[in-house]
Amino acid sequence: MRILKVISLLLDYPTAQLREHQLELAMAITSAHEISPEQRAELRALLDELCHGDLMDVQERYTDLFDRGRALSLLLFEHVHGESRDRGQAMVDLMAQYEAAGFAIGVRELPDYVPLYLEYLATREDLEAREGLADVAHLLALLAARLQERESPHAACFRALLQIAGEPVQETLSGLREQVAAEQRDDSLEALDKVWEEEQVNFLQAEQQDRCPSMSSGPGKAREESPVPLHWTDFKHDGPAAALAQEVRNV
Repeated sequence: MRILKVISLLLDYPTAQLREHQLELAMAITSAHEISPEQRAELRALLDELCHGDLMDVQERYTDLFDRGRALSLLLFEHVHGESRDRGQAMVDLMAQYEAAGFAIGVRELPDYVPLYLEYLATREDLEAREGLADVAHLLALLAARLQERESPHAACFRALLQIAGEPVQETLSGLREQVAAEQRDDSLEALDKVWEEEQVNFLQAEQQDRCPSMSSGPGKAREESPVPLHWTDFKHDGPAAALAQEVRNV
């Protein structure tokens, strides 16, 4: 599913290479019938923002958004396990899933990094990719709601992922609005330091406890309580965009 690769690139650290391939990415978004025209327009707007203006300014905004504390971390298991040793086991399980599929990752990458997980899903069959998104839909929704609260255009990526997973986007995010609005935000460097200090203490305490089962609703795990939705929508469209789709090279 090519659109997952595109969203992976939009959520990754912005580079000059992203700008070099702007036209290809824009065409891939335009031809993505897995998401609605509204979602396509939002992704195109995000792409335009990432590809215009001074690159260092764009990179600084990205770092300020995603690298200050855990609230908007793009590491999936941080939102469930924090720095406990359960997170380590969950990552081992996910790595095994990648290896079984023949998907190799770089040494520097953590397996639960959202852009990497999306890149992996982009290599799978459509049904498996949608199920992989549905497995972590609760985390995608939380990130989408928090990004909306901050009026970030990156929220479009997570709304699109929820739509591909078959989740009712507006209803899901409306249900999280109060929770997110009530969260106390502190994006200062002092608050960030405090978060890391607390995580170190929690990790040491966890070493003295019996390990709990790893995240049962994480990537690749069966969801027993809520089955995968069967109402996925195919937003196919005719006209010039369909012709453009034939010209899109693999991104």
